[in-house]
Amino acid sequence: MSETDTYHLFGNLIRFHSRGEMGYCLVDVTTAPGAGVPPNSHPADDEAFCVLEGTYAFTVDGKERTVRAGDVVVVPNGAVHALRNVGDVPARMFVFNVPGKIHAAFFAGVGDPMPEGSRDFPPPAETPPDIPCLKERARELGVTIHH
Repeated sequence: MSETDTYHLFGNLIRFHSRGEMGYCLVDVTTAPGAGVPPNSHPADDEAFCVLEGTYAFTVDGKERTVRAGDVVVVPNGAVHALRNVGDVPARMFVFNVPGKIHAAFFAGVGDPMPEGSRDFPPPAETPPDIPCLKERARELGVTIHH
């Protein structure tokens, strides 16, 4: 399949605006209710989340906080972090990674390609994801999933 700008992963639609070619990765993420990102860490990318719509619960190094539109969460390099949409409607955020090459490779390498510019979530998968395979692929790309 040819490269697209949009991927689906863990109940998130991830749309690229920059893949690290300008020194950062910027993605627009829409998260389904109850979905999120499992605990993960990465030593080579700084990360910041800017919530645009909805409500997320973030955990960073064991500390949980609830964030809403207008809030920003900065994750120190290497910190274990996770997030979940705790609302009953899709939530949306921008995610910035610097320098971003790891995240560009991770989102595109592990996520399911979607039609360019997709805004609708795909139907539920018929089979659960192969978590050991996903964790190994993530590790190869520089991301550790602590799940």
